[in-house]
Amino acid sequence: MEAEKISIIIPVLNEAHTIEKVLVRLLDIQQVEVIVVDGGSQDATMTIAQSLGVKVISTTTSRASQMNVGAAAATGDILLFLHADTTLPSGFESLVRQALQDAKTVAGAFELSIDAQLPGLRLIEKMVNMRSRFFSMPYGDQAIFLKATIFKEIGGFPNLPIMEDFEIMRCLKVRGKISILSASVLTSGRRWQKLGIVKTTLINQVIIVAYLLGISPDIIVRWYRRK
Repeated sequence: MEAEKISIIIPVLNEAHTIEKVLVRLLDIQQVEVIVVDGGSQDATMTIAQSLGVKVISTTTSRASQMNVGAAAATGDILLFLHADTTLPSGFESLVRQALQDAKTVAGAFELSIDAQLPGLRLIEKMVNMRSRFFSMPYGDQAIFLKATIFKEIGGFPNLPIMEDFEIMRCLKVRGKISILSASVLTSGRRWQKLGIVKTTLINQVIIVAYLLGISPDIIVRWYRRK
């Protein structure tokens, strides 16, 4: 019996410095399709992706929209949404397929590792992974995956300028189990290095609280970009 096909969808915007490293690890894996969805890059992101032979799509700048466009073009049975600065662990494809064999599981994600050595980041990783397991709320940088049929049933990512991963997980967790794999993705520490651990953590928490209080995502994203 042939393994289920996995479509990896990567929304990008000016990721020329990271995209090659991410894509090279995904080449030549059986039954894995890679789709890069560009939101208007002004650097060599698209050129690099095209040179590696993956499918490249251009659309408007909006991560939610980019991921939905990529999902619409995907031919896989399983969809995996990957950030452009995040690398998947070796053997991820077997882990994903195995997790989704459980009839109670509707979606999953990986544990998180941050590619930086700043003091305190290991504690941040532990807190993220505890939140993911106890509350079934992994975020987009943990490489969310689910069956294509489920994604279609729920209507894809909500059309939000921010918090689209938070909202889709809230929708999915009422449908069934969210599986958090023990293997970790490795995400770039560039934001933590630029802003510092305290400021980055504070910004992240303020965004979540603001969203839960009903503040418009358009207002939140404008504030976030200024910060």
